Amino acid sequence: MGIVIGIDVGGSTTKIVGLNKGKIQSPMFITAADPVTSLFGAFGKYIYDNGIHLSDVEQVMLTGVGSAFVDSPLYGLPTRKTDEFIANGLGARHATDIDRLIVVSMGTGTSFVRINGDEIQHIGGMGIGGGTLQGLSRLLLKTHDIHQVAGLAAKGDVTRVNLQIGDICNNALPDLPVSATASLFGKADSNASPEDIACGIIYTVLQTIGGAAVLSALNSPVKDFVLIGNLTQLPQCREVFPKMESIYHVRFHIPPYAEYRTAIGAALAYVRDIIRCKSLEIGHKDRIFSERTFCHSRKYSYLCARFNMSQHKVSLN
Repeated sequence: MGIVIGIDVGGSTTKIVGLNKGKIQSPMFITAADPVTSLFGAFGKYIYDNGIHLSDVEQVMLTGVGSAFVDSPLYGLPTRKTDEFIANGLGARHATDIDRLIVVSMGTGTSFVRINGDEIQHIGGMGIGGGTLQGLSRLLLKTHDIHQVAGLAAKGDVTRVNLQIGDICNNALPDLPVSATASLFGKADSNASPEDIACGIIYTVLQTIGGAAVLSALNSPVKDFVLIGNLTQLPQCREVFPKMESIYHVRFHIPPYAEYRTAIGAALAYVRDIIRCKSLEIGHKDRIFSERTFCHSRKYSYLCARFNMSQHKVSLN
């Protein structure tokens, strides 16, 4: 099999990865003013930087909201689109050996995809994610640069803006330590520093997503959540999610290349289809063989019956 290129086309950012002999090859992303420019820029840079010839590429797989703007093959190569939720599931499932989990894709908004063995099902989502973080930062910090916001948050103290259980109760509640959040931004006032506000914004987004993820698995045996998407790169993820694990008795996983898992899943969708086709082909051949065997056996039985009848007739005569 040649190289399979998986591309996650967003509104302005395109993520691209190669799958070469089952191995992930050099993920990268490109930002541009529009999806088409971003896509072609990412593809051109990717094949140039990795010394890939067009003849080396077996298939290009597109996913993401920006893929709707692409109506023709990329550089004349075999090009297909795959469902983004399927790509999320395949990309996350590739990173773990857990059979039952929920994929939490933290992009502009957040989607939840349940995996049960080979079954992948989109179960819902919410309008809170990177877009929320940028919007609140634009209003409260006069910037929408997530890296700048994360840098400010690293110097902040979330306990100065968030109301904790310990602020309203002397003792821990059942399953809730005094350090648990009682109200996001419940303690904030006009004197809050930009650093504390930045920390509060990030905690608000991450804790809301984590809580919604846990609720999405309510009354089910799922205890594992795989986090993918750009927000997984925030340093505060390493603070927020371990605390939620201890409160809710679940496990949050951030796999390698977490921000590229949708692009990886797009490439894997092609590999999965190839495997299915081969299985169907083998099954078809087996079915044909079985039908031929069955036909031969029926013919044999028919001949035996005729022979027995003739023998019977001979004996009667």
